[in-house]
Amino acid sequence: MRFVGICQYDGSNYSGFQSQKNASSIQDYLEFAIGSIGTLEGRINYAGRTDAGVHATGQIFDFLTNNDRDTNQWLKGLNSLLPNDISVSSIQKVSEKFHSRFDAINRTYSYVIYVGKAEPIFFRDYVYWEKNKIDLDIMRDEASHLIGTHNFNSFRGSKCTSKNPVRTIKSIDITKKENFIIITLCANAYLYNMVRIIVGTLLEISKGSSKNINAILNSQDRKNAGNTAKARGLFFTGAEYKKIDLDISSRISNPLSFLMSSRI
Repeated sequence: MRFVGICQYDGSNYSGFQSQKNASSIQDYLEFAIGSIGTLEGRINYAGRTDAGVHATGQIFDFLTNNDRDTNQWLKGLNSLLPNDISVSSIQKVSEKFHSRFDAINRTYSYVIYVGKAEPIFFRDYVYWEKNKIDLDIMRDEASHLIGTHNFNSFRGSKCTSKNPVRTIKSIDITKKENFIIITLCANAYLYNMVRIIVGTLLEISKGSSKNINAILNSQDRKNAGNTAKARGLFFTGAEYKKIDLDISSRISNPLSFLMSSRI
């Protein structure tokens, strides 16, 4: 039988979600917890591979087991074994054919920026600190050109191994609350570092750079885009599926909801 779960984590102290040799990962801790409660058949699947320092409010994972425990037992058991910076918010039984990665039709990321002259020390690991003024009108106008299906060669990192650079961005929503700016992207899939390069580029343009998104897209050259924004401000907030219904929009479970509740 297969179960699917939603987890949150603070990625500050991890090498990323995916298991790596000689490095601490979210995947390893989840698999250890599952295997301590029951039998884990193979490895877990997951919706998005987040890099070192990237956080998640709605990472989706699934696992195969022969232990037919109640979902509440799984939930309580996993959270009792996980470190305090990883938490599973829900567990449900699904078809054995379900796959968190391959069945996802959309994935959403949010990037948090704090604008101010003083560093926000209590949010240091969760925001990108920007000292200079940002023109939100310019940022939103330039971001609109990214929506749709494009070749995103200009917005992928040098370590990207994908053979196909074409992706479809469904929406880009830019909101502001007090000193915080949240850039939320929804796409069918992403290239390596794509979100962080897009954010870094939009930041440069919104601060007065002569670059423009259309020219960067058309060039298909990474050198024409902006710097890669730091990992600490990036959150993986969820994935969407046709085959199952997941409650990943709960305002109570999403720690970013208090920032996204109003728009300017």
